[in-house]
Amino acid sequence: MNIVALARHLDLAVSTVSKALNGRADVSEATRERVRDAARALGFSPDPAARRLRKGASETIGFVLSPPQSQFAHPFFLDLLLGIEQALEQTPYQLVIVAGRSVETELDSFRRLVERRRVDAVMFGRTRRDDERIRYLQEQGMPFATLGRSETGAPFPYVDIDRTVAGRDGTARFIGLGHRRIGLLAPPRYLMFSHHLTEGYRAALEAARLPFDPGLVAACGLAEADGLAGARQLLALPDPPTAFMCGNDLIACGAMRAIVETGRRPGVDVGVIGCDDHPLGPYLTPPLTTFSASAKAAGARMVELLLSHMNGTPAAALQEVWSPEVILRASHGGAVG
Repeated sequence: MNIVALARHLDLAVSTVSKALNGRADVSEATRERVRDAARALGFSPDPAARRLRKGASETIGFVLSPPQSQFAHPFFLDLLLGIEQALEQTPYQLVIVAGRSVETELDSFRRLVERRRVDAVMFGRTRRDDERIRYLQEQGMPFATLGRSETGAPFPYVDIDRTVAGRDGTARFIGLGHRRIGLLAPPRYLMFSHHLTEGYRAALEAARLPFDPGLVAACGLAEADGLAGARQLLALPDPPTAFMCGNDLIACGAMRAIVETGRRPGVDVGVIGCDDHPLGPYLTPPLTTFSASAKAAGARMVELLLSHMNGTPAAALQEVWSPEVILRASHGGAVG
């Protein structure tokens, strides 16, 4: 069964059948429903390649994985991609995933997708305060949506899980327990969420009228080894921190190991709080207190915002900031003297 035979069966013009199958508004709803019913009954399925050729579109959305790639094996990002994929199942679009090799060459991944016309839109995360990827996509007129905000360019659609809340509320919890020297193990400073985490940390100190000490802040990478190195650095101070606010749970795992190396106990002698609720967190010793928001829901919402933007909704109306919730376990510890 092809479209010509379907049109002949319905005694309609081929153009009318094509418009009905594509949901065109210049065909009545009754005709659209009649055509769809007949297509289902007769087993007609439009050729997707032909449809893409007619529309001049790839019907593909690209997701670019930012380096380092090892961190995108993190369950948070797997759940994010699952949410994206499930949301796209209800659309004509398919998802293609591309990996950036390094921070310095990541823009090449975007160029390959955009300039070779492989995708109709792009999604990515780990936004930066000064983000050349955003500038490039806006210059090219390529629709995109991100996980995270940026200070770059014109408004664009995004979902952001607010690390300001995590930095502020986690630090405030330590202050409420009596800590006065609180270390911050922050991800690389060029990342927007690292900036927000630091701003929240500083806001909690200011609210408690505690001075901000840059010597208690260690910039580190995103892996456990980076948290270990950063915590070792701060624990070697003459007056070391008694608690650590960490940029993610892997950094927190490294911090806990560094604490043990000094003969002290995480959650007893030194408090630790992470971010992003890694599945291993409950099984650490002690179980890790952290902050969490649904990555799967965020991925699905990113798709909704992107498609809405592609259908004409202004980007400024498609920006959402979600507050993470604290998951209290044991690593933050109890009151100190």
